[in-house]
Amino acid sequence: MLNHLPEHLRPGARDAARQSIIMRVDRRDVLKGALAGFALGLFARPATAFEPYPTGGLEMPRGLVTDPLVFVSIDPDGTVTIVAHRSEMGQGSRTSLPMVLADEMDADWNRVKIVQAPGDEPRYGNQDTDGSRSLRHHVQSMRQMGAAVREMLRRAAAKSWGVEPSAVTVGLHEAQGPGGQRAGFGELAEAAMVEPVPAFEELTFKDEAAFRYIGKGEVQITDLRDITTGAAIYGADVILDGMKTAVIARPPVLGGKVKSYDATETLAVPGVEQVIELAGAEAPVNFLPLGGLAVVATNTWAAEQGREKLKIEWEDGPNAGYESGSYRAAMDAASQAPDNIFREQGDTPAAFAAAAKTFERAYFQTHMAHIPMEPPVAVANVTADACEVWLPVQSPYGAREDLAKDLGIPIENVKVNVTLLGGGFGRKSKWDFAIEAARLSQAVGAPVRVQWSREDDIRHSFMHTTSVERLRVAMDGKGKVTGWHHTSVAPSILSTFAPDSGYQFFIEHGMGHVDAPWDVPNIRCDNAKAMAHARIGWFRSVSNVPRAWAVQSFIAELADELGRDHKEMLLELIGPPRKVDIATAGMPEDFWNYGEPYEEYPIDTGRLAHVVEVAADAAGWGASLPEGEGIGLAVHRSFVTYVAVAARVKVVDRVIRVPEMHFAVDCGFAANPERIRSQMEGSAVMGMTLALHSGITYENGRVQQSNFYDYDVVRSDNFPERVDVHIVPHPFSVHASGIGEPGVPPVAPAIGNAIFAATGQRLRDLPLGTEV
Repeated sequence: MLNHLPEHLRPGARDAARQSIIMRVDRRDVLKGALAGFALGLFARPATAFEPYPTGGLEMPRGLVTDPLVFVSIDPDGTVTIVAHRSEMGQGSRTSLPMVLADEMDADWNRVKIVQAPGDEPRYGNQDTDGSRSLRHHVQSMRQMGAAVREMLRRAAAKSWGVEPSAVTVGLHEAQGPGGQRAGFGELAEAAMVEPVPAFEELTFKDEAAFRYIGKGEVQITDLRDITTGAAIYGADVILDGMKTAVIARPPVLGGKVKSYDATETLAVPGVEQVIELAGAEAPVNFLPLGGLAVVATNTWAAEQGREKLKIEWEDGPNAGYESGSYRAAMDAASQAPDNIFREQGDTPAAFAAAAKTFERAYFQTHMAHIPMEPPVAVANVTADACEVWLPVQSPYGAREDLAKDLGIPIENVKVNVTLLGGGFGRKSKWDFAIEAARLSQAVGAPVRVQWSREDDIRHSFMHTTSVERLRVAMDGKGKVTGWHHTSVAPSILSTFAPDSGYQFFIEHGMGHVDAPWDVPNIRCDNAKAMAHARIGWFRSVSNVPRAWAVQSFIAELADELGRDHKEMLLELIGPPRKVDIATAGMPEDFWNYGEPYEEYPIDTGRLAHVVEVAADAAGWGASLPEGEGIGLAVHRSFVTYVAVAARVKVVDRVIRVPEMHFAVDCGFAANPERIRSQMEGSAVMGMTLALHSGITYENGRVQQSNFYDYDVVRSDNFPERVDVHIVPHPFSVHASGIGEPGVPPVAPAIGNAIFAATGQRLRDLPLGTEV
């Protein structure tokens, strides 16, 4: 069987774990005649192999995979097992990708079982679950595998019945012959196993009208029942025989170190066994641990009590002076003297010199933490020459590579088992907590679970960048915008991986900055230096959050300044339907289009304008509202998807309420509408949290927030009573695009614009707060 269960999992979790933990399958074992099931290995193909039919996206792997990828097996009873090679954190990739394969295969979804792949990119291809690219990169490879399995079953049935394969049809979980013969998938599995994998040119694909599951929105997320009932296996649910638990006192300032410590009282706590000093990484830190003192105990409670009793003197290091207020002032000053131009269309200085009127505003966003409901946790078992870990991680193979390097053992001796993620948002694309667990297991000589608390998570995470976005426009005598100038100042994610230049890099420029789609003849995009003093990391939608906040707020302010309707002003700036020509638009040669070929995923202003119209119409734009209420509008393209949000705000006794929100989503072909709606509803929660509540501040290099009482989130008493998701329909020929991240950026500016419409107060700093 593909998914045999490790015996070291606690007995009560074993049944549920069968769906969440998968051990490596050796292809030689699969091919042995003793196995009655059918295992199919398929090869990854270059993107050009998909040209004869719509791609739905192009795979961009780290390298061309040439070894067979084991994705499908069929048991004699007809059970179809499909391997999910991407991590599951609520976005639904563990459901959607197998669903596509099962549909093209003509499998009965009720007879499909899904198992999770370990970190093994040579076997499974790219496993980085980020960038909202799982469906857009793999919808076609999943279809190809399904079509291959269907063809192999067809050929096996044809040989059994002595007919031509063309005379055999494959229906729902069975093959049918010309004389009324019928055979289920289980009956055909053994014979199909010896069929050669068909060449790509030999495959036939379903017409869109024949899809059973793809595009229907009727398949619920695979793990829904287990998650709801508590049977699902997350990182902290894995228990190994003899396992120790560790918590870590990490330096309160990035780059800090332990100067001295006294662990006498800690070691006196019942259950505490050791205090181990961990080395911290020198900048750039990459995904290595921060260092500090680990308290190793027989249980979590003892470890936490022991940590509280540690007496530590810290050497704070070079970031001890980091203070949010002064840093913001420095960013604001820098935004008024940018020195790095990376988009120049037309002659922007001349446009401003000749302007009849100019208008300028600056917008601010503070640092933010990911706060997944499940804080980081990892279980590691390191022996003399091997390492096995269990953890909720978005990039299991990256973790495997770094574990091997850090421990000094061959990568083939490292195994990374992926549990469900209790939220990720980019935090769990970093695996510092796995390396902490592995180092401690190696030092202790026993399995170790490292458990982060909520306070650990908020104070020591990789932070979403802080930024100042300054926007200026030049206008002629009729109020027509003739010049657009956008300056962005923010510490860069690149500082985590390389010596810090203080400047953002091309990926960050491509997120709502250099890709401005406006129908304006003169456009300049630039930035200025901002050195990082915190670990800056990927965050859901990344730099699109501050950019959409600034740009969409600014356009609404500009409309008010000119006495214009906001929607009309926005549509005028978007201009007529067209594909933006990046060459004539003065965009840089290294323009980052979310890793996608621009000719396949261009900036399409027609699609951008259309979602604005859909969201506005759904919310009743222009209707008369009671006093203290307003509708705000915002739109943004990110991860090659177009999303507009119309939010209705109601201010009662100065408290901001958001009773209604409408999302208009154009993500190309909607492979799984149920998950699209779910992701937009989740974006409403996260977007409102970023808009009204979340903010990380620093004093003396230290994070000032620690838990949900001072780093608040949207709660059930102020979540919209109504979140409507309007999906723009497209046929399969329109490439599927991203969905996990694009819903977040327009939410905050839509709320901010609605607050202005309701109260006349313009707020320019994120978070806004809950009162006006």
